[in-house]
Amino acid sequence: MVSEIEEAEPAMTIQNSTSESSTRTLTTPLERAEVPGAMLTKAAAKTLAVLRIATGFVFLWAFLDKLFGLGYSTPSARAWINGGSPTKGFLSSVEVGPFQSAAHAIAGTWWANVLFMLGLAAIGLALISGIGLRVAAGSATLMMGMMWLAEFPLAQHTSAGAPTGSTNPLTDYHLVYAIVAIVLAAAYAGHTWGLGRRWAKLPFVQKHRWLI
Repeated sequence: MVSEIEEAEPAMTIQNSTSESSTRTLTTPLERAEVPGAMLTKAAAKTLAVLRIATGFVFLWAFLDKLFGLGYSTPSARAWINGGSPTKGFLSSVEVGPFQSAAHAIAGTWWANVLFMLGLAAIGLALISGIGLRVAAGSATLMMGMMWLAEFPLAQHTSAGAPTGSTNPLTDYHLVYAIVAIVLAAAYAGHTWGLGRRWAKLPFVQKHRWLI
């Protein structure tokens, strides 16, 4: 009876990394496989593609909202195109952590605004299109890490003694977004419903694999 069940389970297909066309099928069910390799099912690849596009839209929407003041987190009067600052509101309100004074010092500066907005746009477009996911993952990790340090969820109280409202001292949404970006790059999520496969075949990208 057990053997009949095992035979009914789907076999695992592993793509050979040295050849795009050659594949080999193992008799071990996917759930019990111990051999590393390209073991993603089509459903898993499509799920990662949805996660990639959704995560990219989070970054791109933040860029568009701060640029045009779409009335969600940024009112029209504070839009970047209307003279508002994308970083001043967040950084000037930092009241906790060892980088409080540094955050206040760079809040609203032109270079902080430009770097922040370029980062949001570039990360969002890269994730949605599926190209440059390794660079996007590194950039997203850096940005989320800096925002984590600014909010500093380790602290339970602000410098004024008020509760910070932190719900988790380590794993907050900044860390989750960074991990998601890394997973998407590691899983080549841009190859499904994206331009990642075509991008990876370009001669320049082949010579500089970190651009994949």
